[in-house]
Amino acid sequence: MASALINVPERARRGEIIEIKTLVSHPMETGYRRTQLGATIPRDIIRSFVCTYNGAEIFRAELHPAIAANPFITFTTVATESGTLTFQWTGDNGFSVTQSATITVG
Repeated sequence: MASALINVPERARRGEIIEIKTLVSHPMETGYRRTQLGATIPRDIIRSFVCTYNGAEIFRAELHPAIAANPFITFTTVATESGTLTFQWTGDNGFSVTQSATITVG
C-alpha cells in the first residue's frame, strides 16, 4: 500500500500564490528490466497525477517510465477561496491513491 505526504498551507490570503508539495511512495518498475532468468519484469509505474481545488482541476501531470521512484511533485496555485484540495495518483496494476487537504482563505 502506498502512502502520500502532502504539504499545503493551512491558511492563505485571497489572491496569494501558494506552493503545494506532494510525495507518494511507489517503487516504480519501467518494464525494461529483466530477471536473472531473462524474463521481463512487468511495468509498474504511476501514470498520472491530478490535483483539484474545490472540484476544479488545477494541475495535471502525465508520468512516464523515466520518472523516479517515489515521485516528488511541487507546483503553485492562487488561493481563491477556502476549501479542499484533492490529490489523486493512478497507475498500472490498479494503483490508485487519493488524499485531501483543506485550506482557509481570508
